[in-house]
Amino acid sequence: MTDNNRDTLDKSLGTIRRLIPRRLFGIFQRPYHWALAYLAALRYRFPSRKIKVIAVTGTKGKSSTVEILNAILEEAGFKTALSDTIRFKVGDKSWRNLYKMSMPGRFAMQKLIRKAVDEGCQYITIEMTSQGALFHRHRWIEIDTLIFTNLSPEHIKAHGSYEDYVQSKLSIARDMRRSRKKTTIIGNADDKESDRFLACQADRKITYSVRDFEPYRIRPDGLDFTMKGRTVRSHLSGLFNLYNITAAVAGASNEGVSTENILSAVEAFHGVPGRVERVRAGQDFEVIVDYAHTSDSLEKLYKVFRPDPSAAGRGSKRLIAVLGGTGGGRDSWKRREMGRLADIYCDEVILTDEDPYDEDPAEIIKDVAIGIVSKKPLVIMDRREAIREAVERARANDVVLITGKGTDPYIMGPRGSKTPWSDARVAREEIKKRLESESKRTAL
Repeated sequence: MTDNNRDTLDKSLGTIRRLIPRRLFGIFQRPYHWALAYLAALRYRFPSRKIKVIAVTGTKGKSSTVEILNAILEEAGFKTALSDTIRFKVGDKSWRNLYKMSMPGRFAMQKLIRKAVDEGCQYITIEMTSQGALFHRHRWIEIDTLIFTNLSPEHIKAHGSYEDYVQSKLSIARDMRRSRKKTTIIGNADDKESDRFLACQADRKITYSVRDFEPYRIRPDGLDFTMKGRTVRSHLSGLFNLYNITAAVAGASNEGVSTENILSAVEAFHGVPGRVERVRAGQDFEVIVDYAHTSDSLEKLYKVFRPDPSAAGRGSKRLIAVLGGTGGGRDSWKRREMGRLADIYCDEVILTDEDPYDEDPAEIIKDVAIGIVSKKPLVIMDRREAIREAVERARANDVVLITGKGTDPYIMGPRGSKTPWSDARVAREEIKKRLESESKRTAL
């Protein structure tokens, strides 16, 4: 089957699916997606059997863990491939993930793994999601090692309940029993759900904890931690990134990577686009772009720059939040909480559009604003205008936190419309405009 034939088959199946009554399709949905997964693996000759596959799953930290682990494997001299929310990579070639899905479709995944095999890669590290598992995108990908990061409520509307969400994640671990390989599950010992993953069948089970890296110190511009008696300095910041590093180190150690290679890679790693990404264009204040789109991840980000929330409104450094809430039609329950956190930690809050899909963006913002009670948020629906206003308001040493999209390549609107977008690019453009304007005024 050629790629063109495969595309035709995909479209034909999609047309058939739309013609079938929803209730009837619900009955056949599972075998339908399972069959597509099998056809994809068959088309590309079951490539995962010929390469070491490391999968990373959890609620937060997946992309960062994938990227850190990949950097360590590269430092150790391996030829690698990867798939995550941010990009795809095979050997020296890397390209953006423009699917607006962390884990793309079954044919795309199998094709990527086949490409990695054909180009001589020894490892592929894959971010695996609950929604990907829901549609069987992980099926027929034979995993060597599964790394579990953490779990917290997310995608509840898509799954129906938190327990259904957990079960979707667990299906990735359970599917490993079908693998022909020696399998390993690596779990975060500090997360309450870790035991459920470690209870799944595997030849080897390993746990990790940030306690392994004590003593550690979290700085606004990085991390210091201890590994095997040595002090390590990382460019990454936040306790959540220490967890990501710990998970990646556990994965690399399981592959026999030396301590020297691990330390060298971790200290050289400068971060992941859209994850506490510092936008620098010559300004005397900080602008941070981050993917934080849950209340938990948002609070962890705020704590990096304001460990003591009682300091809001005092001191020379202000936090200015550009906040969108959540995407339309999903997890509306967390919007008020995200507003509440911005109210507690930030000095100024600018509410703006994010990914409304088919929901009224003004209603999304109203839901977020309910949680903001101690200050009056500024509502600017145009996201560029909101970022511009935040940049204009910033003074020396202030921190502008632009959250919700990270490296998302589009703003998703009604009826499937997509507006090309980049928070980092727009922020950089608006900083330059401000600096140019200030330069002209000084010249006068």
